[in-house]
Amino acid sequence: MKLRSQLTVLLFAVNLTGFAATPSPLKFDFGSGPVAPGWTGVDASTLFTQARGYGFEPGAGPTAVNRGGDALTGDFITSDRPFRFTARVPHEGNYRVTVTLGDPATASTTTIKAELRRLMVERVALPAGQTRQVSFIVNTRTPQITAAAGISPGAVRLKAPRETTQEAWAWDDALTLEFSDTHPAVCAVAIEPVVVPTLFLLGDSTVCDQSKEPYNSWGQMLPRWFKPAIAVANHGESGETYRDSIGRRRLDKILSVMQPGDWLILQFGHNDQKQIAAKSGGPFTTYQTEIKRHVDGVRAHGGTPILVSPMERRGFEPDGTVRPSLKDYAEATRQVAQELGVAFIDLNAMSRALYAALGVEESARAFAAPGGKVDNTHHNNFGSYELAQCIVQAIRDQRLPLADFISNDFTGFNPARPDEPDTFAVPASGDFTNQRPLGDEGNK
Repeated sequence: MKLRSQLTVLLFAVNLTGFAATPSPLKFDFGSGPVAPGWTGVDASTLFTQARGYGFEPGAGPTAVNRGGDALTGDFITSDRPFRFTARVPHEGNYRVTVTLGDPATASTTTIKAELRRLMVERVALPAGQTRQVSFIVNTRTPQITAAAGISPGAVRLKAPRETTQEAWAWDDALTLEFSDTHPAVCAVAIEPVVVPTLFLLGDSTVCDQSKEPYNSWGQMLPRWFKPAIAVANHGESGETYRDSIGRRRLDKILSVMQPGDWLILQFGHNDQKQIAAKSGGPFTTYQTEIKRHVDGVRAHGGTPILVSPMERRGFEPDGTVRPSLKDYAEATRQVAQELGVAFIDLNAMSRALYAALGVEESARAFAAPGGKVDNTHHNNFGSYELAQCIVQAIRDQRLPLADFISNDFTGFNPARPDEPDTFAVPASGDFTNQRPLGDEGNK
């Protein structure tokens, strides 16, 4: 993990020094050939430093290729492993990233992720000699909370060392892109601040940006299904509950930057169940009260809340039906949504349909299996990809205004007819762990 991220999380205010005159957009010409006028050259040896403010993260060994011809598209950077490029940005917020892809001599296929493995662009396959520009919106953030209506200044109570080391990319003053696939060919990257609506996410380990393989969440896959006219800002964190969202000031952070017309999708339950069982309250008392507090806060700041029931854990009865373990929390969420007139996505029901369709054995292929042992709560890339499509389909089915931002290539999804695991081809990122995501950590 990059040490500079840990430092920028802790010293964000200091690191902004010198950005007042930063040109906008930031424009980087990748490769070893001539640099296009008005662009900053980046070759394979350009490593990120705080002084430079941009460069590749160490370890992946990118290669510069120069085919000649056009200064911007005749050369590019590639690698046979996932490689990451980081650029410091002048402030937190939303940025439009435009990437020029293509190899003049050979077919290329490129997948792009951002920050903590958020899937932005899936498998852009180009024939030899063809280039293409792809654009997407990346949200960046810092722990600092600026005073807003009803919100006092301060900072999010990050979990150390998890959020200040392994997940520091999610909280620093920079934007990180990850490129991978069978033959990625990255010619250029442009980054510019943009004002667009924001779809915030808040939840537990099944929602948040997991930092390493084999773990992944539907929140990490969701950006892939939206047009480059909206940002997805994932503020979820492993091991947390509605109560933790309040106590660690994650909700305050979101509300401090929320603009009228933004959305917040909320999904908790797994850890609420454990925490409440160990302490006091229940799904139809404290859990519902804490949901209402979140809904009230979002509405007070001009946003629109969307409540999601917690997806089911993997478990089957002897007759092969999916064993329910969170039905009370799903029902409690539904009741609050109905009472308050809030959009409700029943991911619990959709996940059960998904697991049933895959079957007892095949459903294991939707879950992380560190060290070969299946984790029946946390998903892998395939499982989270399927669940993200469940969310998008529900948004479309309910004709929510958010549906206007769904990507044109989303053709629909039926959890009872999931994608074939064997055909799933989103490449894994390079870092792996056998450490299970946090469970019930409370407000420690």
